Amino acid sequence: MMDAKRGYPDLHEHLEALKNAGLLLTIDRPIDKDSVLHPLVRWQFVGGIEEHERRAFLFTNVIDGQGRKYGFPVVVGALAANRAVYSIGMRAPEHEIQARWDNAIAHPIPPRLVEQAPCQDVVIEGDALKGEGKGLDALPIPISTPGFDSAPTLTATNVITKDPESGIHNHGTYRAGLKASDRLVVRMATRVGGAGGYRHYLKHQQRGDKSMPCAIALGCPPYVAFVAPQKLPIDVDEMGVAGGLAGVPINLVRGKTVDLLVPAEAEIVIEGLIDTENLEPEGPFGESHGHIALEEFNMPMRVTAITHRKGAIVASYLSQVTPSESSAMKRVAYEPMFLAHLKHTLGIRGVKRVTLHERLTALRRVVIVTVEKSMPRTEIWRALYGVSSFRADCGKICIAVNEDIDPDNSDTLFWALGFRMDPSTDLQVLPYRSPGHGPEREHEAEREDATLLMDATMKEELPPLALPKREYMERARKVWEEELGLQKLRPQSPWFSSADGDWLPQWEEAAKRATEGRYLENGRISEKLKRTGLKPETRFRPDKG
Repeated sequence: MMDAKRGYPDLHEHLEALKNAGLLLTIDRPIDKDSVLHPLVRWQFVGGIEEHERRAFLFTNVIDGQGRKYGFPVVVGALAANRAVYSIGMRAPEHEIQARWDNAIAHPIPPRLVEQAPCQDVVIEGDALKGEGKGLDALPIPISTPGFDSAPTLTATNVITKDPESGIHNHGTYRAGLKASDRLVVRMATRVGGAGGYRHYLKHQQRGDKSMPCAIALGCPPYVAFVAPQKLPIDVDEMGVAGGLAGVPINLVRGKTVDLLVPAEAEIVIEGLIDTENLEPEGPFGESHGHIALEEFNMPMRVTAITHRKGAIVASYLSQVTPSESSAMKRVAYEPMFLAHLKHTLGIRGVKRVTLHERLTALRRVVIVTVEKSMPRTEIWRALYGVSSFRADCGKICIAVNEDIDPDNSDTLFWALGFRMDPSTDLQVLPYRSPGHGPEREHEAEREDATLLMDATMKEELPPLALPKREYMERARKVWEEELGLQKLRPQSPWFSSADGDWLPQWEEAAKRATEGRYLENGRISEKLKRTGLKPETRFRPDKG
């Protein structure tokens, strides 16, 4: 039950809502966080399980690779195991999510500063942070990619820093690898369009500051957690946008040892100082672009305090090779943003959908624009240009298709490319693109890339797809499942055809006679239409005689 006085759900109330919706699986048996926990959740993304069947996993009995038991449960998938989970976190159906984001960004609600907060029920400082089983070592942080990762790594983070000049706070989702009970290393993206916290780091360096205050919040209320990976415009206060999503101010409290405002209802807050002079090797770690990120020098952070609420839960993201929880969370928010940009900002009315290809490509590389069949060619290219330039890190390959193509089915995309695209006229390569987030090594991230645009829409009316109509496929499915008792079917688009495109009423009537066992009537009709002096394969259209 949500606290009415607060006006927005915390993580505990969100998990209760997931449980009521049948979207939370609680695991009470001992689970090893170092070798089993993330792989177990991973199976619902790579085990042939449909997206709508994925759930959040709550582990209540967590141990490590040496059998040590922890006092905190761990939850994975609680924010975006699938679209339904994300929608419950947003307290809105999926079709309303874009409008919620638009309104929140346009009408942020400033946060409210409180004196006391649940996230500071327990405060751990000084010597209590040092030693095995203390400080960070007391937290059951999972190994994300067993067999490759070199350390337990914080993933579901709101990493909080402050511009030393303007005082504006930034919340970003950055990984942080554990190094000691009171030390970790934070990785903030330095590429163009990367981490807002990195800009604060540079400003502290320019001022001659030897350290930068930092706080890492785990298990924030969903509205607060959603804004961190959203990549909002520079210097936009994420907590104002989170308030806009919630419709009420978000409660913040001042950190115990750093001059930063942290989410009052976070489960756990790790406070500390990032060293602005020295860097420490961090990694390897399985990154969201789908490859192992090898060791890099990143930002060491000395922990000055860990605070947490009573009964705290450790939240973790499943990331790495997509689909994953992090890609599902970004996709639900990003796709409506792209669509709104094309339809409302650029005024391209024939665009029906924008899809960021998820499996393996991590959303950013391949973008599919679905357009109306009658859309003018000039508008198709405007849509391709628009979607390729909307975000610096998205849209290396952009493909325009019609509504009969399922953008989530790579086979249908290849079909459209194979039969509807002429490479001499329907393909363009645009230079001068940043490579964006990927597995590039050393200074390759500074090199230039390019953009590939492809028009794979129909250029003329084509006959229907050569599959039975829906009514006949459904009739056969009933026999399959109810009468023959065969294995469960998982229909994959396209699994039926419809009488669209180049299809005449005369052919529709002939097909109906054939399914009714009256094909001989069709033979008598065609016999009357015999011709002489024609070459075989000469086309015949009954509407033109």
